Amino acid sequence: MSIGIIGAGAIGSAFARALARNGIAATISNSRGPDTLRDFVLELAPYITAGTIEDAAEADLVLIAVPWSKLPKALANMPDWAGRIVIDANNPIEAPLFKPAELGGRLSTEIFAELVPGARVVKAFNHLPPHLISGDPHAEGGSRVLFYSGDDARAKAEVGELIVKLGFAGVDLGSIAIGGKLVQFPGGPLPALNLVKF
Repeated sequence: MSIGIIGAGAIGSAFARALARNGIAATISNSRGPDTLRDFVLELAPYITAGTIEDAAEADLVLIAVPWSKLPKALANMPDWAGRIVIDANNPIEAPLFKPAELGGRLSTEIFAELVPGARVVKAFNHLPPHLISGDPHAEGGSRVLFYSGDDARAKAEVGELIVKLGFAGVDLGSIAIGGKLVQFPGGPLPALNLVKF
């Protein structure tokens, strides 16, 4: 299964580091172009390569982690996602003010899903600080927990398998309506909760 990453900020780069640590290949991209990622991919060679957003979007599974206000532009003019898995690792808040975005009472993942028509969306990799995603997932004799949720059982299962390959303990929170609400930051009770499963 090919993997793409759209967004090379804190979460996207942490995910790339976790993949590289486990010998899993991926293409990472940002809005400024592959050349700006040269040093980063040299550090994670040979597993992580740089590409355009379009290159990353062609993968079987694509993690998207872009500042909330820039998501519409980053995902504009993309072809239909044609049933591929898209991981929503975004939070509706961004530096430097960390002011919550106005969502009109909706879940951020519901809004995100409208930007990736045809995708099977799974919410994951957004609730822990980036250094815990890129760091050693084993702690205190157990494995650090990563929550995930989605409305497509097969897509969730594949993301769950990837989480386990990365050394984490995956916990399925159910549908987006339930799990997406629990891990939404700000607002949900689970963000920044660092749990270990024994």
